[in-house]
Amino acid sequence: MRTTVVADRWAEEFQRVSDGDAEISAHGRYFSCDYLLDMGERSYIVRVHRGKIEEIVADPGPLEAYQFALRASADTWRKFSQNPPPPMFHGIWAASFREDMSLEGDLLVLMQNLRCLTRQLELLRVTGAPV
Repeated sequence: MRTTVVADRWAEEFQRVSDGDAEISAHGRYFSCDYLLDMGERSYIVRVHRGKIEEIVADPGPLEAYQFALRASADTWRKFSQNPPPPMFHGIWAASFREDMSLEGDLLVLMQNLRCLTRQLELLRVTGAPV
C-alpha cells in the first residue's frame, strides 16, 4: 500500500514539473512517445504526447506497450537523480557507457525525442527517483 502511495505521489509531481517546464514547452511540440523507466525495484511507463505527460503507469504488466526502455538499478537511478549527480551519472550516455544503464527498444524514437527526453530525465533531480 505504501509503495503505491509513493509511486502515485511521484507520478503526480513528475507530471506537474514536466508539464510546467519551460524548455519542454518550447521544444516539445513533436515530443510524443511511450517509454519505460525500469528502476530495478519499480518500473514506470511514461506516455508523452506533444510535450505533455498523458499518463504514468506504475509497475506495468508484461502486455503494456512502450517504444523504448531505459533500464538501470535502483542505485543508478538514485545517483542519477541527485543534484548535482556524481560523475558518470549526469546523463543517459555516460550511465550507459560506464554504469549499468541500458537503452532498449526502438532507439530511433528515443533519438527523435532525445532533447526533450534528456530534459525530462533531468527533472528527476527536482522530483527525485521513485525508488
